[in-house]
Amino acid sequence: MARNNVLRNAWIATALLLLMATAGCGGGDGEGGKESEESAQDTAVPVETSVSRRDEIVASYTGTASLEPEGQAQVVAKASGVVQSVLVEEGDKVRAGQILATLDPERPRLALKQSEASLKRLENDASRAQEMFKRKLLSAEASDRAKFDMQSQRAAYEMARLELSYTQVAAPISGTVSMRMVKPGNFMTINQAVFMIDDFDPLLAVLNVPERELRLLKPSMKVAMQVDALPGRTFEGVIARVSPVVDSKTGTLRVTAEFHDETGTLKSGMFGRLTVVYDTKTDALVVPREALADEDGETFVYVVEKDPSPPKPKKVEKKRGFSFGSAEAEEAKKPGKPSGPALVAKRRLVKLGYVSGDKVEILSGVPEGARVVTVGRSAVRDGTRVQVIESVK
Repeated sequence: MARNNVLRNAWIATALLLLMATAGCGGGDGEGGKESEESAQDTAVPVETSVSRRDEIVASYTGTASLEPEGQAQVVAKASGVVQSVLVEEGDKVRAGQILATLDPERPRLALKQSEASLKRLENDASRAQEMFKRKLLSAEASDRAKFDMQSQRAAYEMARLELSYTQVAAPISGTVSMRMVKPGNFMTINQAVFMIDDFDPLLAVLNVPERELRLLKPSMKVAMQVDALPGRTFEGVIARVSPVVDSKTGTLRVTAEFHDETGTLKSGMFGRLTVVYDTKTDALVVPREALADEDGETFVYVVEKDPSPPKPKKVEKKRGFSFGSAEAEEAKKPGKPSGPALVAKRRLVKLGYVSGDKVEILSGVPEGARVVTVGRSAVRDGTRVQVIESVK
């Protein structure tokens, strides 16, 4: 039994060797090599396509900017002294003129009383000097001197009263307290920063736009903004002003957009992506952006068309008395092979119009309803046979 198994295995090995030798002879030089080369040339590249169609497309400019308040003020101390009380905190809304903090008023109050007393004395002196001058009992020079001393003291009194008012730190603008920089008991010096107030209505976004966009962007145009900190939300605004001056170093100009957010969701310093739509076409011929290719400064697409010169059918092969039929018939029987006419990719130069998202407008070079290659484009050349495995409508 063991001997029979050894003989059977040897016979199978010999048969396999003969089959391999036969296959090797068929793949050598001559007619067999020529057929292999033709088969390689006829291989179709699998691609995906999309149909050029009429659709709406918008022309827009997109840029990024950080939000900043329209009004912003740093509140500073106008008098020196110890902070007696702090009346507001960060996040509080305040009105212009509202008291934010107070300094110890004792010293300026005493100075005001002293100045007031001196003023009253000099007012009496000036009044008596005027009466004596009328009676010819005092010279005009002495009368004028008394009047001048009284007026100088009145100015000193007003200054003392102003110094006393500076012990109450008031808001210069209406807005929201964004920063508090003092605590009760701190000693403040003149011009030391106390608070920061921001006016968040409106918030501004300043875009540095290339000068070629100057003729397209105008005040009152609508602006859509998406903020990284608030995904899924879009905020509407308008262009408030366009600078008439172009920066010679960067070739850009400032375009300021403003946003009114009554909910208070937007905050100063947030980073936003802004889109300004300056034109809309409702009947533009468009193709997917991924269908475009650039080479040597030319923009083109590959359009799928019927092959005007399909390959000739291969000869019928007979091996060991069996007929396998035509090569095309055998290929058609294989799973996954396409049926119908052969297709090729043709290179077409195009002229572009507006670009919006994943769509691009075609002004010339591609007719409506043409199938353009979107996936597999890198493996395609002009005249390459292709196999469309999926066509996106």
